[in-house]
Amino acid sequence: MKMLLYAVLVCACGLVVSAQAQGDKVQTVRETGRGTALQAGREAGFDQPAEERLFFPKNFIRGYVDFQVAPTHNEPDLGRCSGPNTAGSQSPCTAFARYVWSGYMEIRPFGRTILKNIFLFIEPKFFGGNNVPQFKYTASSAPIAFERAVGVGVKLTRNFELRLTQHRVTWLGRYEDVPKLGPADLGSNGPYGLYSTVAVRWYFGGWSGVPVR
Repeated sequence: MKMLLYAVLVCACGLVVSAQAQGDKVQTVRETGRGTALQAGREAGFDQPAEERLFFPKNFIRGYVDFQVAPTHNEPDLGRCSGPNTAGSQSPCTAFARYVWSGYMEIRPFGRTILKNIFLFIEPKFFGGNNVPQFKYTASSAPIAFERAVGVGVKLTRNFELRLTQHRVTWLGRYEDVPKLGPADLGSNGPYGLYSTVAVRWYFGGWSGVPVR
């Protein structure tokens, strides 16, 4: 009786082990088949990332900010005051900047369709300072001018872009309030003045200009 019981137990254990092995083999085959199917889907182009939103996709705003300080005797000349200043350190026209705040912002409002190639951009610059070359050098950040370039662009093929840009300068502080600051004031409309351009830009060296998704 005991021998019969032992035989039954041995048979049962063998069946369990065999069933487990068979199940592992089936699972392996299924996983292999699933992996093969996924690989085939990727090669066929079916395994695509999630589609971007039509409006305001991820990273639709990008850009940078920059802050510069001009050392003494290296102040940017904004073209408002004459270089050989006749009034010296007492001149009211001191539009030679010590500081420059600048940046660039690009907005791509569309994430799909052909509209995703359209973008808007702005490149602002703020100038501050109170200096007269060879006569007066200060650490003042008194506002002088706000320069900006704004426009619209279209991304083309082969890393090309078409850009329409308008540039202008607005005088700030006393340079805006007073039309003429002494004999040294040239009364100009700022560096490069008001203008518009049509430009083609080409990115090279791995810089495609496309926002990181």
